[in-house]
Amino acid sequence: MLIDKLAWIYIVDGRILSTRSRNKDTYYIPGGKREQGESDQEALIREIKEELSVDLIPETIKFFGEFVAQAHGHAEGIEVQMRCYTADFDGQLTAASEIEEIAWLTHSDREKSSPVDKIIFDHFKEQNLLN
Repeated sequence: MLIDKLAWIYIVDGRILSTRSRNKDTYYIPGGKREQGESDQEALIREIKEELSVDLIPETIKFFGEFVAQAHGHAEGIEVQMRCYTADFDGQLTAASEIEEIAWLTHSDREKSSPVDKIIFDHFKEQNLLN
């Protein structure tokens, strides 16, 4: 089984934007699952608005890459496929909905993240984009 998710990649000064939901100890790159009939762009814009109270600017949304790993908190063999995008935004990043904390993580924080996020962290470290 494959869980289809979307993620917004936002890196500033060698740190990647991550979020932690209420009552959880794992950080995730912001994003989520698409609803029936949504395009990647529509779902990403909706999820980021719900989680972080900002508006992604549609014309700046660019596909970055796709990563697959064991799904965190799911039975062995259930994988998550994360389609990642970069984008500019309007507004001020503010934790909303189920998000309790916004964090700026470096590669040394990768153990606090989900398996698919660890792959993404490693990818950015190899490109010298993540401290």
